[in-house]
Amino acid sequence: MKNLLLFCTLLLVQICLAQTPKKLNNLKDSASYAYGTTLGISIKQQSDLDLDNIIQGIKDAYYGKNTKIEPAIAQQCLNTYIEQEKINAPVKNRAKEVKFLAANKTKKGVFTTTSGLQYEILVQGKGEKPSATDQVTVHYKGTLLDGGEFDNSYKRGESITFPLTGVIKGWTEGLQLMPVGSKFKFYIPAALAYGDYPPPGAKIPPAATLVFEVELLGIVK
Repeated sequence: MKNLLLFCTLLLVQICLAQTPKKLNNLKDSASYAYGTTLGISIKQQSDLDLDNIIQGIKDAYYGKNTKIEPAIAQQCLNTYIEQEKINAPVKNRAKEVKFLAANKTKKGVFTTTSGLQYEILVQGKGEKPSATDQVTVHYKGTLLDGGEFDNSYKRGESITFPLTGVIKGWTEGLQLMPVGSKFKFYIPAALAYGDYPPPGAKIPPAATLVFEVELLGIVK
């Protein structure tokens, strides 16, 4: 949250103080603008705070006006909001999941299993399908429903090998549907992923529906 608030401050101070749009005349200007777009995306993905009130608060503080909230209780206000969001986040995400999966399953090419796992076949391979006791080698990209990426083996430049008994339920089930050489897109409900308790440090909120593009490269018996 500290990083988020810093991002908000850096980006929005520039918004508040800018009188006219600057042209991108050199590499420094372009890099500055690129940094701003990165911060804007980060803020949008991580926070639903009201942008107008954020901007007004920065203006009041920067120009020395009397703020609507005393500085002594500002941090307390933020902390209370953060704690409330921790409680509300799973409820909000479960509601989003129900709405999304109900609409998604009606789309052409989307299949739904009895567990609630949804998938699309992007590339149909011709190899063997793994069993639950096998190890597999895959490449994958993981995102949230809003498109925010939380993991990507392609960007790391290396595939990953793991036993199907050692991953989330959605992967254990889904990968057994894939012949080697296939690429599937999985829509994994929170109950088949991490539920309300994602791994520490992961960019995954509680009760999040996960979307994975998975390429099955091989089976290790």
